[in-house]
Amino acid sequence: MQNAPGYGLLADCPTRLAVEIIADKWAVLVLYGLSQQPRRHGELVDLIGGISRKVLTQTLRRLQQYGLVDRLADGPRHVEYRLTDLGQTLVEPIETLTAWARDHGDAIEGRKRPWVRRLDARVGSELGQRGPAHRAQQVQVHLRLRQFP
Repeated sequence: MQNAPGYGLLADCPTRLAVEIIADKWAVLVLYGLSQQPRRHGELVDLIGGISRKVLTQTLRRLQQYGLVDRLADGPRHVEYRLTDLGQTLVEPIETLTAWARDHGDAIEGRKRPWVRRLDARVGSELGQRGPAHRAQQVQVHLRLRQFP
């Protein structure tokens, strides 16, 4: 049954759970940030650009619920997070995905529709920065610039 066509689409399929976990915008970055060593909350904020403390806390809690991250408290002011053994099993697939993105990112950017590239350029200039903008700001600017054909 597991190899049957469409098995990965069933509601109770483990593949759907795995995709649900890693499809979160920040989860993969947090897991990768913890892949080398345990880190404190503030270290992760600094390491992962653009994530707020609140969103990081929510992401860490969700990853703890899935058994991928442990919270180690040595007193109230010294808390570290580390990958569990189960979390460590995701490091290799994340590294593979990172290598794929590095190898093919330019091709994907080149295939964007011209109006998407123009919108991305306007969003970047509207925010006074190049590269990926903070998501909340991006959404607000996209909504203001919806007059694109």
